[in-house]
Amino acid sequence: MKIATAAYPLDWIDSWAQYEDKIASWVADAAGQGADLLVFPEYGAMELAALDGAAVAADLERSIHAVSDRMKAAAAVHMRLAIEHRVHILGASAPVHCGYSRPVNRAEFYTATGGRDHQDKQIMTRSERDNWDVIPGGPLKLFETALGKIGVLTCYDSEFPLLGRALKAADIILVPSCTAALAGYWRVRIGAMARALEGQCVTAMASLVGPAKWSGAVDMNVGMGGIFGPPDSGFPGTGVLAEGRLNTPGWTVAEVDLADIARVRADGDVLHRSHWDEQEDRVKSVTISQLK
Repeated sequence: MKIATAAYPLDWIDSWAQYEDKIASWVADAAGQGADLLVFPEYGAMELAALDGAAVAADLERSIHAVSDRMKAAAAVHMRLAIEHRVHILGASAPVHCGYSRPVNRAEFYTATGGRDHQDKQIMTRSERDNWDVIPGGPLKLFETALGKIGVLTCYDSEFPLLGRALKAADIILVPSCTAALAGYWRVRIGAMARALEGQCVTAMASLVGPAKWSGAVDMNVGMGGIFGPPDSGFPGTGVLAEGRLNTPGWTVAEVDLADIARVRADGDVLHRSHWDEQEDRVKSVTISQLK
């Protein structure tokens, strides 16, 4: 299969038709490059706040509500495009009011045959806790699809190895991200690459890119697309299957063979995934050594 990860810029949207045209153009571009699985970034749906005007878009809380109110319609657009182009799509995440006390950060997943489910972010960043007041949603899920077993670790989630381990059966882990600085981008990228190493799987990272000064939520974004695997036999020695250019909008595409993942898990140069449980006895206690 081919995986495409987006370096996606937020645009000022004047009409719903303009939004539909943008998403349709992006999906058609990736499908035209032969992509089977498309990954949009974290909080990419925040551009929908522009439809409620500049004052709403500039106000964090009001923009959260405005975007949440439009996610049902956005889902219909993505579902139609997934079926039309026969692709699987992880849509850009959004803060969604869905029965919890506060919104959750939710990414919807659409299949080429009309299937749909979602993944909520598990661990909130400081900004999400202190400024957005976005909370953890439902549990981690493993999506069993025609393209293999797929999990999602949204941005900060990718930096926590136990979340990655919970998805140990996944062939591919998608990492949609939104980072305001180069350090944040690299934290997520290092997390994504570490999860590929530990799980002997492929991780696919998408990023918001560029400024959106009109937004009170995501006014500056730094990143690029990237697709990573274990640095082992049959994969690049760097672990990097493909990477984009920093802050340059567009798709990053790589070909992935599930047989390569199965082979390296069974007979790789190293077997992190199989040897994971050996840590448990080794970390039950730490010996203190007094050196003077």
